[in-house]
Amino acid sequence: MAKVTSRRGAKMVTEGGDVLAAEDVQALAVEAEAGYDLSHARRQLGRPSLGSGVSPRVSFRTSVTLYQAARERAASEGRSVSELAREAMERYVVHPA
Repeated sequence: MAKVTSRRGAKMVTEGGDVLAAEDVQALAVEAEAGYDLSHARRQLGRPSLGSGVSPRVSFRTSVTLYQAARERAASEGRSVSELAREAMERYVVHPA
């Protein structure tokens, strides 16, 4: 689950920048209070590799405008921003025009 931050009277926002409605917060609270059956949980450390071996992490900063445009494009295509960024980087580095 995403990390959520809040200040008294402020909107609840996930680490990814999504604003949680009161209904979302209530649903998460109900789910947590019901408890989780961890006997069926898979234990996996980290995210799965994108190929064989370790997948290195690439991190960079960008403008809010570019980030929002990337989020919108990724959402419209049913993909993640990470998938979009990987494709853009591959096109630029591996398959330059």
